[in-house]
Amino acid sequence: MLSVVTYPNSILRKTAEPVESFDDDLKILLDQMADAMYVKDGVGLAAPQVGISKRIIVVDIGEGLLCLVNPEILAREGEEKVLEEGCLSLPGVRVDVSRPEKITVAGFDEKGGRIEKNVLGLNARVFQHEIDHLNGVLIIDRLNTLQRVLLKSKLKRLHETA
Repeated sequence: MLSVVTYPNSILRKTAEPVESFDDDLKILLDQMADAMYVKDGVGLAAPQVGISKRIIVVDIGEGLLCLVNPEILAREGEEKVLEEGCLSLPGVRVDVSRPEKITVAGFDEKGGRIEKNVLGLNARVFQHEIDHLNGVLIIDRLNTLQRVLLKSKLKRLHETA
């Protein structure tokens, strides 16, 4: 079973490497990532969150599992909406994050088949959150100065327990 790494683990700050081989090892990793996400009651998980610097995400907001390899956001549309987000790698931290309500995302399935989807609402938010992880961006990076000050003690505790 894969374990979720937590802040301030340095892998969370690195840009993940593209996947080049669509083989049985990739399929096994996707299955393990999905298992780790479900065990933690998450709705999304990126490979860096389990200590693997690869551009892979798994998402399931209750509509079925979607695995996306080398994902990218092709377009962002609509108004930005502020909603509270949490993160498996930042236990106990919940912050308001502004994101577009609609995106077009593309990537590949476990066999290398191209996927392109228009996603809305919570799905769009989860995809953006997980793709941020692939670029070394955490929800705390999307905060203003006042919000960061208010979170300082929680982040300090995460540093101390790491």
